[in-house]
Amino acid sequence: MEKKKTNKKFTLILIVIVILGLSYGGYKYIHSLAHETTDDAQIQQNMNPVIPRVSGYIKKVNVTDNQFVKKGDTLFVIDTQDYLVKEKEAQAALLIAQNSLEVSKADTGGALANVSVSSANSKSTENAIEAAKTRLWRATSDFERYENLYNNKSITKQQYEQALAAKQEAETNLKVAQEQRNASNYLKNAAISRSNVSNKQVEVAAANIMKAKAVYEAAQLNLSYCYVIAPIDGQLSSVSIQNGQLVQPGQSLFYIINTEDVWVVANFKETQLNKMALGQKVGIKVDAYPNEEFEGTVTSFSPATGSRFSLLPPDNATGNFVKTVQRLPVKISLTEANNKEKVKSLRSGMNVEVDVHLK
Repeated sequence: MEKKKTNKKFTLILIVIVILGLSYGGYKYIHSLAHETTDDAQIQQNMNPVIPRVSGYIKKVNVTDNQFVKKGDTLFVIDTQDYLVKEKEAQAALLIAQNSLEVSKADTGGALANVSVSSANSKSTENAIEAAKTRLWRATSDFERYENLYNNKSITKQQYEQALAAKQEAETNLKVAQEQRNASNYLKNAAISRSNVSNKQVEVAAANIMKAKAVYEAAQLNLSYCYVIAPIDGQLSSVSIQNGQLVQPGQSLFYIINTEDVWVVANFKETQLNKMALGQKVGIKVDAYPNEEFEGTVTSFSPATGSRFSLLPPDNATGNFVKTVQRLPVKISLTEANNKEKVKSLRSGMNVEVDVHLK
């Protein structure tokens, strides 16, 4: 009798186990028709590196490890002495350039005045030449008339010589006037040339001011870069810097994590992507908070599998190719329906399980 009872209990337990197994298998099968799940997923957040833009020795550190900061907060200060000197030097160079421009403008004004004087003198000599030509014409006419009269013995030799002297004097005056015109033209051209040179000097001085201003502004920028500020609101990572430490431009010192922007990257097998689409609802469970379920939506699919982005992508053209199932990163954004305080408590790199609702 006891053996029969034992057999009945075993049979009953076996039946229950079979029924439970079939029920669970049926549930998982039905669930798989409308869901795709994976535990290869992590929380992601933007991690902004704090990078100085100028070199120097750290003068003061205002933050500590894991501290929350606001956009615009001063994280640390680089010694400003060298950059203050460069700023003053650039400012002095700018003042010199500005004064040089004023001197060049004054020279240009003097050159223009010389051009005006030379133009007036040139005009005066032209008038003198015309007057000299008129006098020469008259003297020549008088000489020719007196010459005829002298040949006819109608006038004395003295009168003839006076007419000849008047003609020669008029010719000399005309030559002098022409030489004065040539000299005036030369002076005028020289004044115009000096005026053109002065104008070029003004342009050069103006360009030097622009250059000096750019150098001065660059010096001011470098001085402002001595104060390293937070570019966003967020939480700092470990701050591994100290007073007196030498930092260089482009050197990543620590990170600011944007705690407001949180999303999930899930690496699904390529065989799971057949029915997945943008906008599908996603259930998210975080290992750190097993009693809390978050809600998200499928936002985007990676343009390539994860192996393509690795440092050494596999080369399938070799002779020892073995086909393996690839995984594709899928971005899942958290919705506004989630508890904001809980979302802020999520940390980049936390493991999660995602369940995409296909229907």
